[in-house]
Amino acid sequence: MTKRQGKILVVDDNLGIRKALQLLLPPHFAQVEFIPSPVTLPAAMERLGPDAVLLDMNFHRDTSSGNEGLFWTDEIRRRWPGTEVVLFTAYADIGLAVEGMKRGAFDFIVKPWDNAKLLDTLAAACRKRLSAATDGGKGEAAAVSEAREPFFWGSSRGLAQLRLLVEKAAPTDANVLITGENGTGKDVLAHEIHARSLRSGQRLVCVDAGAIPESLFESELFGHVKGAFTDAHSDHRGKFELADGGTLFLDEIGNLPLHLQAKLLRALQERRVVRVGSEKAVPVDIRLICATNRDLEAMVRQGTFRQDLYFRINVFHLHLPPLRERTEDIGPLAEQFVSTFASRYHRQAKGLSAAAVERLRNHRWSGNVRELQNVVERAVIMSEGSLLQPDDLELSAVGNDLPATPLEAAEEQTIRSALARHGGNLSLVAKELGISRPTLYARLKKYGI
Repeated sequence: MTKRQGKILVVDDNLGIRKALQLLLPPHFAQVEFIPSPVTLPAAMERLGPDAVLLDMNFHRDTSSGNEGLFWTDEIRRRWPGTEVVLFTAYADIGLAVEGMKRGAFDFIVKPWDNAKLLDTLAAACRKRLSAATDGGKGEAAAVSEAREPFFWGSSRGLAQLRLLVEKAAPTDANVLITGENGTGKDVLAHEIHARSLRSGQRLVCVDAGAIPESLFESELFGHVKGAFTDAHSDHRGKFELADGGTLFLDEIGNLPLHLQAKLLRALQERRVVRVGSEKAVPVDIRLICATNRDLEAMVRQGTFRQDLYFRINVFHLHLPPLRERTEDIGPLAEQFVSTFASRYHRQAKGLSAAAVERLRNHRWSGNVRELQNVVERAVIMSEGSLLQPDDLELSAVGNDLPATPLEAAEEQTIRSALARHGGNLSLVAKELGISRPTLYARLKKYGI
């Protein structure tokens, strides 16, 4: 990047820091503007149109959650998606900065900063922004299309047997039920099945069945017509219609109440849907994939899941074993995550040391592949060298190398059940459990949820 190219907006409430950056940045960028509070950030964004925002993580008006920087990162990425965000953080807030990068921030700089690194990081952010502008966003679109990794089959015996079943089931239109603990990759396997199917050129529509409010279930799945209810200002195609000709993936099917199971079964049997407020049946042609972490056979015996629906969705049953039962896959899977996240976050990490792999293999992994992914992602973001070492892997923050105690197991299940009931709404979950949101965040990290 040539000298004085790129526009920078600095948001920091510390007058001393702003004065220091007023001396450092202007000679290197075309335009630099400073504001002391995110209150005026929207106006500054519209006025300046910056290529990159250097955003402090905490301000005097910070909320009790301590993550105002995360809020404004989300806002910038949502309202001005072309602008890159570089987070400016004290050492104690590195955890928040890592979360910010997961939400789309370009990078983070720790105070007190190194001038050369700060300039290089802001320059790289501007280069990315300007490159996306010159290619019409094609690079960003390509990144989105390649974001989903193919399913990792590994070398374990359990996945080898599963792969044989997938190879037989995928090319057919038979309904598939995927079971397994949370974090084992059921959604990734659903994408893999769709990609191997004859419908791969059509849409895969994903729905968290257990998270849809009961009052909106029919509208979300089957659609509605204009005037069907308050705020129905136009016709709306439901998920069944959107998936017509392709695949419909219903995740967390085990969380669906009985009366809604009946409505789902009717649509599957008749292969048509009726939009809310209409009497006209719309034919749909879908391939159905369902997933759950619950024991549906036990639920059928208990009367909490319809037997006829169970038979309808369970033509092919694919069970994903937990990560602790296939430890030989941990090292190769972690290496794949290192490669993915090093590319995404512009880091130098190339792999893991033998000692780091051994530490990963000895961990309990109650959160399965998702937990491993989170651990490696954070390690890559924080890394400086080419090989991740054991000390880079903050396993204590997300799990325990020892078997879970009965109390821990009960607590984990209580949290997971509350999350399912409230559709992942953390405020409602914290209120039900009688704990603060920060405490809930800590528990989610502990159990790899």
